[in-house]
Amino acid sequence: MSSELAEDLDGLKTFIALHQPQLKSSGVPEIYWETLYLKLKHSVFDAGESFSLAQIAEDEIIVNNNFNKWKVLVTCLGGVSAADPKHVYLIDHAWTFRPNQIRNHLLNITGLLSRMCKLMDVAYRDSNYNVEEIIKKVMTNMWKYSQTYSIGNQNLETEERLPIWYILDEFGSRIQHSDHPSVRLVPFFFISEQSTYSLLFPLNDLDENEEVTRDFVEGSGTDKISRSALLHPWSDEFSQEFLASVNLEQVEPSPDYFSVSRMTETLPNADVEISDLPRDRPIRTYVEYVFIRDYLKHPRFQFVDNSDEAEILWLSSHFKDFKQLSECFPYKRINQFPCEHLLTVKDLLCIIGRRASENLNSKSEILENEPRWLPTTFNLKTELPKLVAYYFAQEKLGRPNYWIIKPWNLARSMDTHITDNLDMILRLAVSGPKICQRYIERPVLFYREDVNARVKFDLRYIVLLSSVQPLKAFAYQRFWIRFANKPFELDNFDEYERHFTVMNYSATNLHQMFCNDFIRYFEDQNPGQEWCIVEKRIFSMLSSLLRASVEKKDNTARIPAAPQSRAMYAVDLMLSWTDDVLDGDCTGPSIQPMLLEVNWAPDCKRACVYYKEFFDDIFSVLFLDETEGKHVYLLE
Repeated sequence: MSSELAEDLDGLKTFIALHQPQLKSSGVPEIYWETLYLKLKHSVFDAGESFSLAQIAEDEIIVNNNFNKWKVLVTCLGGVSAADPKHVYLIDHAWTFRPNQIRNHLLNITGLLSRMCKLMDVAYRDSNYNVEEIIKKVMTNMWKYSQTYSIGNQNLETEERLPIWYILDEFGSRIQHSDHPSVRLVPFFFISEQSTYSLLFPLNDLDENEEVTRDFVEGSGTDKISRSALLHPWSDEFSQEFLASVNLEQVEPSPDYFSVSRMTETLPNADVEISDLPRDRPIRTYVEYVFIRDYLKHPRFQFVDNSDEAEILWLSSHFKDFKQLSECFPYKRINQFPCEHLLTVKDLLCIIGRRASENLNSKSEILENEPRWLPTTFNLKTELPKLVAYYFAQEKLGRPNYWIIKPWNLARSMDTHITDNLDMILRLAVSGPKICQRYIERPVLFYREDVNARVKFDLRYIVLLSSVQPLKAFAYQRFWIRFANKPFELDNFDEYERHFTVMNYSATNLHQMFCNDFIRYFEDQNPGQEWCIVEKRIFSMLSSLLRASVEKKDNTARIPAAPQSRAMYAVDLMLSWTDDVLDGDCTGPSIQPMLLEVNWAPDCKRACVYYKEFFDDIFSVLFLDETEGKHVYLLE
């Protein structure tokens, strides 16, 4: 131990106490911890004393890949010993960002654009001329250099725990890839300064003049073809292999997939006789969603503050023990079904949706999805090679390749990104569980007079599930419309107000409209397209989806019968133009509903403000079996 450390044992102990979980989870060997503490304490960036940059000769550079113009060599006299505790190095981050901040940072952070151009070998001119074009080139190339981490502190808001991206400084960015790396580079959050660096340390002894390499897709597993896919941003040598060898047909995963890392639930006891709700007095009702207390005025429902006293439980937290509910409280009803995450978790929803296909042809033959209302979707964890192969196949056919990447477990468009850049998709794949879905390229647009332009919109329908066996469900015919604020175009995908419609959680202009007014404007703006026909297709889609989620086929996962369960879901969808001739149309183009997602425990504040009787209608349908005059349509 150095004399400095001997005099600062308390500081070292505090550092280790704060950072030990992070150091261990990142695999930083303990022999480096003391040196790391001292280098952080004094902001020592001394990698240049042991390593240097070397520019590769032009004839050795991989064609069209500027990333490979440099490499890092060991210059430390006698080489680098992995057993020497001094060989841990701080690497600075040149840029830290979230994807929705990229354009703003490049435009407004002084010197950032020119630095990124130099780092990425993008031609740069120090003037306003062609700045947008330069920014687009940086935004295209940057994903080869981008790394990610997230702060796993459960005390933080969801937005604060979203993936954070960074680009290493000029030294770190020029370390090349190897399947047999000589060093590791791991992000490290220094709590005392609230700063993030990367730590470089050797995996084995390095000789003088030996090249320093790292694994660009560390932790991706041993599946060769998946690693090849992830490495595509730095090498396209596997493109033809993908085209030739990957089967594009999507098959349903094993039953285990539906339960691993999902909520563990018990199922109702089918032998228990479930009591009817009282008919001669108000039904005691316990609710966790505040707006129900404000807007549910129906005299048949009496609020109670104790859930034990309640006969109806309307919870905003996930319920799991349906077995105990049936055996100990057969007189209660609850606003959840077991296994409903099959609908409300995005990767599972797409699997369930594919069950509704009537065309068994594989994508390898037709490159079209079935059913037609489900956008082509790939799971970036389990179907990555299929996505890359599909992308190449689309490219070969000259078809557009626009994709939207969504986390499977978040709502409100958080951490959701649109791109036609395969490099970006493959880098986003390492930042947490995500799906990659065909972006709707021909959306039906709505002309907004206040912005004098046609904009994107989506629709939210409330679906009420009363029973699984037999299937009994309703669509609430008072739907909600959400509008983008800027004219639609297949460009500038980072502009939230152009490509997204969820505006009620941000300080942006929220354009609102009653559904009856929307229908009138819709038919005026789209001559020959009757809303009654479009809505019929929407209801047909919803019926097909629900049937696919409850029907028993072999050992497939499904939503089981649960006589005590009732549920309300919010289904988000868009309308897309298609050249196919659909039912009710004599000639194309036609309007095809497209499923986006199904939301659990949706925010219904806007619904209540629009329609004061909203929860009276919902509770009457679900718990009193009253549908007359309740604005619902039976899904058949």
